[in-house]
Amino acid sequence: MRPLRRSAATMSVSHSSRLNKGVRDQYMKLPQGGMVLVTYVWIDGTGEGVRCKTKTLDYEPKSIEEIPEWNFDGSSTFQAEGSNSDMYLVPVNMFRDPFCLDPNKLVMCEVLKYNRKPAETNLRHTCKEVMDLVRDHRPWFGMEQEYTLLGINGHPYGWPDNGFPGPQGPYYCGVGADKVYGRDIVECHYKACLYAGILICGTNAEVMPSQWEFQVGPCEGIDMGDHLWMARFILHRVCEDFGVVATLDPKPMTGNWNGAGCHTNYSTDLMRKDGGIKHIEDAIERLGKRHDYHICVYDPRGGKDNSRRLTGKHETSSIHEFSAGVANRGASIRIPRQVGQEGKGYFEDRRPAANCDPYAVTEAISRTTILNETGKESKNCDN
Repeated sequence: MRPLRRSAATMSVSHSSRLNKGVRDQYMKLPQGGMVLVTYVWIDGTGEGVRCKTKTLDYEPKSIEEIPEWNFDGSSTFQAEGSNSDMYLVPVNMFRDPFCLDPNKLVMCEVLKYNRKPAETNLRHTCKEVMDLVRDHRPWFGMEQEYTLLGINGHPYGWPDNGFPGPQGPYYCGVGADKVYGRDIVECHYKACLYAGILICGTNAEVMPSQWEFQVGPCEGIDMGDHLWMARFILHRVCEDFGVVATLDPKPMTGNWNGAGCHTNYSTDLMRKDGGIKHIEDAIERLGKRHDYHICVYDPRGGKDNSRRLTGKHETSSIHEFSAGVANRGASIRIPRQVGQEGKGYFEDRRPAANCDPYAVTEAISRTTILNETGKESKNCDN
């Protein structure tokens, strides 16, 4: 008897996702005896990956100050040598845990080296310093995180095994089994973020099939980076349950397919008031004079990732040129049409890549538009 052939859909998900979730639920319902699980989340040495580990507390923390520091083996996360591998985890922001439920917590952490100095990929440290300097300007950010769902085999989820789906057109904000792939993941991620207390404000299917977007914000100052990184962690964790992979690669498919960005909406207190358009225009002028610096910090590889995406095609600007316009999705900076009409509001920087570090992006924008810095000063740049 010939064995049954497993479908492509079955083959594209991980083995762990096929475990009996009903059995898991039986254990998850057990009481914890007054103990609380705290999951520490941090950014690893790649600047893109997130890691986590969990410990038990005998009390429910009510504030971030009540969560103790911890440590981990940095030699296993590309952050230290084996001969001196202990790294510090310093809690900085606390969220509800949507996987183990209340009273359990997710905690965003900064990483410090053995000498208590920030790890190389701890970009939050300097971002926090800048946000403290510009606090009186009340900078608001909203970031639009695009991502692509892949099967465990690395192929876009739902795409034909051999060949490609139909051309782009029917997929953006689409509805229907022939247009949308993976909505269950998107909706579970949305609800999990709301439960956690993340300021997620929307989601939609994107232009390329199997590509999605969620939006976080408005967040003020350092909260933008904290909330987006935790939303990313939750996305990867939800995808783990479903057995698929979420990639933040800025150009996951070569050819006539849209890339993935992390468009960043930004305003200050003056921009949001009557006559704010003048302050918006001034900020855009400053950004234009520092285009190379921003390109350098808008992806983890100094612009190399974005060079695959910012081609001037597929709703992007050219990486080599700075441009701005009202309602222009082919420009570096887009001023929404409503903002142009009302003369106040915010603008959108469309250059950050999907895999950008939000701490780096928000710090750079604040440095240029509020602190009036110039030049190409950045530890990530080749000066």
